[in-house]
Amino acid sequence: MKRKVIIDCDPGIDDSLAIMLALSSPELDILGITITAGNAPLKQGFENAKKVLNHMDRLDVPIFLGADKPLVKEYVDALDTHGEDGLGESFLPEIEGYIQNINALDFYEKTLSTTKCSVIALGPLTNLAHLVQKNTKAFDQIDEIVSMGGSYKSHGNCSPVAEYNYWEDPEAAKIVYERFAKTNKKIHMVGLDVTRKIVLTPTLLEFMERLDQKQGSFIRKITKFYFDFHWQWEHIIGCVINDPLAVAYFIDRSLCSGFDAYTDIETDGITRGQSVVDSYGYYRKEANARILTQVDVKRFFMLFLKRILDCKKEDLDYLDKILGEENAR
Repeated sequence: MKRKVIIDCDPGIDDSLAIMLALSSPELDILGITITAGNAPLKQGFENAKKVLNHMDRLDVPIFLGADKPLVKEYVDALDTHGEDGLGESFLPEIEGYIQNINALDFYEKTLSTTKCSVIALGPLTNLAHLVQKNTKAFDQIDEIVSMGGSYKSHGNCSPVAEYNYWEDPEAAKIVYERFAKTNKKIHMVGLDVTRKIVLTPTLLEFMERLDQKQGSFIRKITKFYFDFHWQWEHIIGCVINDPLAVAYFIDRSLCSGFDAYTDIETDGITRGQSVVDSYGYYRKEANARILTQVDVKRFFMLFLKRILDCKKEDLDYLDKILGEENAR
C-alpha cells in the first residue's frame, strides 16, 4: 500500500534530487510539496520545484508556498552553496503559472483534518512550527516526520556544530521536536553523520549519464556548481547530496541504523542550531528522536540510481566496481 506523504523542502540542489527520487518511487503517494525559505528564497524555491516537476513530467503534483522567513531569526539563504538561482546556476527555463489558491499552512490543515500522512522535511522546519502554533490538533495527526537536519558527532556545515536547516530556524526545530514528542512519536533525524557519506562523484555522474542521458545530463547541469563549491571549501572531489538519503530512508529503513535519544535544539549564541543529543541519558527524559549514525552507501546508490534512471537492471551491476574503486583510492 502506498504511503501518503508531504514533502516539505527548500529547493536547493539536493532537495531537487530528493524530489526526483520521491517522484520515481511507487511506494509514495505524494499529496503535495510545501516550500519554505531556506537554501533559496521562497519564490525561487517554488520556481525550482516547478522546474523539477516539469523535468519529471509530474506537474500534476501541487506545490504550496509556505514561510518566507524563520520564526525569529533574520533569513540567511544558502545561494553561496546552491548558486545564484538556487539550482546550481543551471538557469533552466521558468515554468509559467501553477499558483495554488491556498498556502502551505492551509494545505497542511485541510489535509490533516481528513488524512493521516507523514512528512519528509528536507529544509528548515518553519512550516511545521507554524502549524504547531496555529493548529496543534492538525500537527498531531502527522504520522511520522523524517527530517534531514542536525548532527550528532559530525561537525556542522554552517558552523562548527550546526547543520544548516536547524541553524537557519532553530526556534522552529525546537518547537517541532518538543511538540512531536508529546504525541509519543519520534522524529527520525537524518543528520550529517550519515548524509556526509553520500557523495556524488564525477565517476558516478559519468556512469549515470552513460545509462540515461536525459537524467544524467539534467543532474550534471544542476550539480556542477555544487561540485565546485565542495572542492573550494572541503576539497572533496564530488558533492555531498544530503536530502535524497532522507527520502531513501523513508522508503527503506534498513538503509540506516542508529539509536533513540532525547534531543533538543540550541537557539542562540555560538552553538545556535546545534542538535543536542542526550545519548547517555543525562536529562532522564524520554527519547523524542531516532538518531541515525550509519548508512549503507552502496545500497543507497543502488536504490537511487535504480529509481531515477531509465536503464536495465543488469547495467547497475557495474555500480559495485565503481564504488569499490573509489573506496580504494
